[in-house]
Amino acid sequence: MSYQTLQKAVTARLEIRKSEFIAYAYPVTSREQAMFHVEQLRKKYPDARHWCWAYIIGDPENTTSAGFDDDGEPNGTAGRPILNVLQHKSIGNIIIIVVRYFGGIKLGAGGLTRAYAGSAQAAVDKMTLQPFVPMEQIKILADFATEAQCRYVVEDLNGHIDDVEYSKQVTLTVTIAEQDIEALKERLAMDGQVLENE
Repeated sequence: MSYQTLQKAVTARLEIRKSEFIAYAYPVTSREQAMFHVEQLRKKYPDARHWCWAYIIGDPENTTSAGFDDDGEPNGTAGRPILNVLQHKSIGNIIIIVVRYFGGIKLGAGGLTRAYAGSAQAAVDKMTLQPFVPMEQIKILADFATEAQCRYVVEDLNGHIDDVEYSKQVTLTVTIAEQDIEALKERLAMDGQVLENE
């Protein structure tokens, strides 16, 4: 399961036969997040003619959660071409929304399909992508004396400390790449630490 994800939001603009196409790409991890961005752009560009979009949550090759909307453009000419660009480039956890201002010249079905795919591609060309890494949250039980060492090991493996609780022992809640959990266990076992899976 290897695919790319978007590091940060990007925008691209194309003008095609007097129509303006403004493409926005956002990293998302849920349909709710994706729809929030659509609503924000409807508010930002209330006078636009169409707000067409496609999103993929998770792996673009084996997606159980993808969606698209032509938003009044002829069926299959807007959302599907945007989705096709994302699948072709293997980008997941993303939404691309294309805001269209109609310029008075009809583009026809083929022209629209090319315009929306081209807008999505223009956004992709500006993206900084990174490989998707599945993460997992785990708890580490440590003694006060070894807390600093635990923190060092987690950070050394590019993990992230989410929470720390102090009682008789220290409980660190950390998020770390699934592929690094075994290495974490081995390195902590040397110091006599215990790992508790959530």
